[in-house]
Amino acid sequence: MYLYRKKGLLWLCILLVQALGFSQDQQNDSRQAYKKRVLETTEIDFLSSYYAQDGDNAAVTGGLGTEDLTDATGTFIISVPLNDDDVLTIDAGVSAYTSASSSNVNPFDGNNRADPFVASSGASSADTWVNLTGSYSHSSDNRNAIWSGQLSVSSEYDYFSIGFGGSYTKLFNQKNTELSVSVNVFLDQWNAIYPSELRPFGTNGIGSFRQSEIVGNTDYNPNFSEFDSEGRNSYSLGIGFSQILHKNVQGLLSLDVVRQEGLLSTPFQRVYFADIEDAFIEGFHLADDIERLPDNRLKVALGGRLNWFVNETISLRTYYRYYFDDWGISSHTASLEIPIKLTDAFTLYPSYRFYNQTAADYFAPYETHLSTHSFYTSDFDLSKYIANQFGFGISYTDIFTKLHFWNIGFKSADFKFYRYDRDTAFGSNIATVGLKFVMD
Repeated sequence: MYLYRKKGLLWLCILLVQALGFSQDQQNDSRQAYKKRVLETTEIDFLSSYYAQDGDNAAVTGGLGTEDLTDATGTFIISVPLNDDDVLTIDAGVSAYTSASSSNVNPFDGNNRADPFVASSGASSADTWVNLTGSYSHSSDNRNAIWSGQLSVSSEYDYFSIGFGGSYTKLFNQKNTELSVSVNVFLDQWNAIYPSELRPFGTNGIGSFRQSEIVGNTDYNPNFSEFDSEGRNSYSLGIGFSQILHKNVQGLLSLDVVRQEGLLSTPFQRVYFADIEDAFIEGFHLADDIERLPDNRLKVALGGRLNWFVNETISLRTYYRYYFDDWGISSHTASLEIPIKLTDAFTLYPSYRFYNQTAADYFAPYETHLSTHSFYTSDFDLSKYIANQFGFGISYTDIFTKLHFWNIGFKSADFKFYRYDRDTAFGSNIATVGLKFVMD
């Protein structure tokens, strides 16, 4: 929660109203003190985004291959005030993507010659993800305490997930200090899908894989086995502490800890060994094995924000985070956003984000791992890299909701665009649009 930008004045007005109400109570016992509703009326948000990426290090093809992917997402969020203190929020989202990378889970089911840099046109080239989240929050009469709980369900072609959690927020010091704690649990179940050429060599596999078409190692016989368990559980704890340091400055410190257990490898991501002879069909290198990673992981992130309301026109929003885990990755994130208020209705949002990380202990590029290793991955998301992201946004707000559709008033619109590049031949663009409506 950002408590700067005249927050003190807002709360002062509320306190004055409450004080007046208390004075009236003393004079007339039949009149109750005023209590502002947490949410005045039902709000409806529509969020949409379009994402496109490109790169040359696809994990599906062992760290060498096209990473082309496009994704379109639509989300509806409806927040309903149940009474003065309670709010129910429903969040429903659908995401549809096409992926040249995942299409090569089976590179031989399309019409083109199999090649890691050419997308297959088979069934794995596209999919849809759906999510439904419900949350409930309750605020105390004095608005100094907020409890919330949530339940979520999401599904895709190769996994299903249920999540639940809750949070507690306490405000002190005339609402200048805020402490929050959140806990979440996600229970995921994979439907493991393996690279097509490895399937005949698994526990229940029958026969060989197109042996007469193999070039190179014609004795291709990978030592492959399926995962024993396909479940994954994630547990997270978040702690936040924010403080208004000055009438124009607000700071926040945060700690996030995540513990994951179960299947943390992606079943369809290939690995190639340097000490095993290569085998090809057409232009495609047949996998030696799949990604194999430990079945537990501990992640820790320490963050800090400092927001400065410079004047009526310009604000500065800064952020820094340090992250580390027990897989050997550590990273630094730093970002700056500068909201520029052009008029009462229009605000610009230029931004910049810097990120760098070390490589996981189990990462190595294409055809570098040895078959004697216990764990291995060629997913460049776990590699060492530096990334830069530039963004620009514009928002429009109509505080009087003059534009109406029946009994629905238009409140605000936001558009943002981000360009992301990292030094591993990977880049992406994302454009987002958000519309907010309120019920009369």
